Amino acid sequence: MTQQVSIIGSGLSRFGRQPGVTGRQLAVHAIGNALADAGLTWPDIQVAYGGSDGSGLADTLVAELGFTGIPFTNVKNGCATGGSALFSAVNAVRSGAAEIALAVGFDKHPRGAFDPAPADWGLPEGYGSAGLMVTTQFFGAKIGRYMREHGISAATLAMVAEKAYRNGSRNPNAWRRDPISAEQILSAEMVNDPLTKFMFCSPGEGGAAVVVASAAAVRRLGGRPVRLRAISHRTRRFGSFEVFSPAVQGTGEPTSVSADAASAAFEQAGIGPAEIGVAQLQDTESGAEIMHMAECGFCVPGAQEEMIAAGATEIDGRLPINTDGGCIANGEPIGASGLRQVHEIVTQLRGEAGDRQVPGAPKTGFTHVYGAPGISACTVLSV
Repeated sequence: MTQQVSIIGSGLSRFGRQPGVTGRQLAVHAIGNALADAGLTWPDIQVAYGGSDGSGLADTLVAELGFTGIPFTNVKNGCATGGSALFSAVNAVRSGAAEIALAVGFDKHPRGAFDPAPADWGLPEGYGSAGLMVTTQFFGAKIGRYMREHGISAATLAMVAEKAYRNGSRNPNAWRRDPISAEQILSAEMVNDPLTKFMFCSPGEGGAAVVVASAAAVRRLGGRPVRLRAISHRTRRFGSFEVFSPAVQGTGEPTSVSADAASAAFEQAGIGPAEIGVAQLQDTESGAEIMHMAECGFCVPGAQEEMIAAGATEIDGRLPINTDGGCIANGEPIGASGLRQVHEIVTQLRGEAGDRQVPGAPKTGFTHVYGAPGISACTVLSV
């Protein structure tokens, strides 16, 4: 029988530009908030996993946190770094290696687009000199094809981003806290057709941490646990249409790593997408949220147009998505995003989200993160 694991603490730093604050300091702040939420101190943590794309090695945070000698493993898995760190922490508890484990993710990116090196991704240098490492091109190509295939309009892209900024305005930790209308979003400068600049997230700054514990530890500690019903992590299969591999192989619809990870999570949890009360989906840009709605099983491809127009994904809709503003409002500090998603679902299920609280006391939540070159991690949580 699989060991039951619960989240007993979660914490964030603020997100957005924070001059004079290092990525490490953002991580330490998030860990401190997660420990306080759990009613613990650093010596209570028995094992830790963490990662950052460009702000240093997570295991060296013990210099600030305390030299307690615990195993602390570095994780680096693109935008799924936080989800992968949590996957590792959960498995440490499930295996019996620890009763209390920590996952942390953090980053502090400079302004401008990400500039990945082709060699790091197993690609020839010519791939970079030809401009194919510019990720905005991939996102434009993928959603452009999807819109043609499934009847999604540019107005719907703008509505998704409008929702993100509106939800971000209700989130005190968000970076983008000023609402922007769909009309402004649609008429803004084009980055890669059909995506305008306000439809994208920006490389940003932030930290997030989650503390998980075994059933025995939960009984001993009490607190406000949120049950982790499932966690999955998958890499791409042949035929996927991905960042740095933007091509359709053969005939038919490309495979989807997000669909694989979501399906595995729901199977593990023993529930289906229809039972989810609040969700967090990767929204590197607004088209990604639309595609991930279908890839994660919440609708059939093309149904997003009607759902979004009807307000189904709003905070008071039947499937609230990205209630904290998602990546569009919070930015994308690569290491932190997956754990920020989990923090938001924990906050919603506890009924502590304030102005952005989903009505009706949701009992189940779902998170999904997607990253290059085709990796995804998902969770199902419940109270």
